[in-house]
Amino acid sequence: MISVARSVTAVCALGAALAACGTAGTPGPARPDHTKPAASPSATRPPELAPGPGGLAQVFEHGPRTLGKTVALTFDADMTADQGPRAAAGEHFDNPDLIGTLRALKVPATIFMTGRWAEQYPAQARSLGHDPQFEVANHSYSHYAFTADCYGLPTVAPDQVRGEVERAYAAIRKAGVPHPLPYFRFPGGCYDREALRALSGVGVTAVQWDVVSGDAFATDADAVVRDVLDGVKPGSVVVMHCTRSAAPTTERVVRTVVPQLRKQGYRFVKVSELIGETNGHR
Repeated sequence: MISVARSVTAVCALGAALAACGTAGTPGPARPDHTKPAASPSATRPPELAPGPGGLAQVFEHGPRTLGKTVALTFDADMTADQGPRAAAGEHFDNPDLIGTLRALKVPATIFMTGRWAEQYPAQARSLGHDPQFEVANHSYSHYAFTADCYGLPTVAPDQVRGEVERAYAAIRKAGVPHPLPYFRFPGGCYDREALRALSGVGVTAVQWDVVSGDAFATDADAVVRDVLDGVKPGSVVVMHCTRSAAPTTERVVRTVVPQLRKQGYRFVKVSELIGETNGHR
């Protein structure tokens, strides 16, 4: 369930155009612009994974397989730093219908949000951050890759890794999310040992997945549904995207997948619950 240091070629087609999710809310006062990851929505800090050998950040991929049928749906809000003009021109890097469906179906979820997306959609970021059904985590500021050759994404230099993570936390809090979690997802899912070493000093747990939905740029919702249903096991983490421009089928997929998994006895949880279960059964 945990991978410590290995080169990963991400298994979902994430390009620089991938983007995000949200639902409108009324913006409130921004919290102080601290860069240290904050506590969870509860009064206590959420569960994390201790650093691995050599102090490298550990990578969480799925929860225990033997503690019942739990599954975490995760949604990446990956807007790149240079996509502002496209958003201004009317491209949708959000998906309010998807978030509305998750709320209607009472499905908790974890949103991995880029700082750039939070700046573009502050009211939606705040609404997610104040809704106990969701937890918001870090997906970098710019959605630039932490390794070379990652789906054509621009690359972050090793000495800029900490700044990317901290700048994202600052932007997310400024948008009105009071307690972003100390979890981080690599843009494009791409990382290597050097990226884990650079991340180790930031104080976050890297979170990947074990089920690729295939929703990125997909036009066939039925195919995505099959990929999810075929891949889910107890403790699974499913990666999806909440954007109308680059993942247009996701809301339909959720409306189909959720009742079918519930019929199979699955219970939907947030990533933090799976990590907590992992800490107690390692």
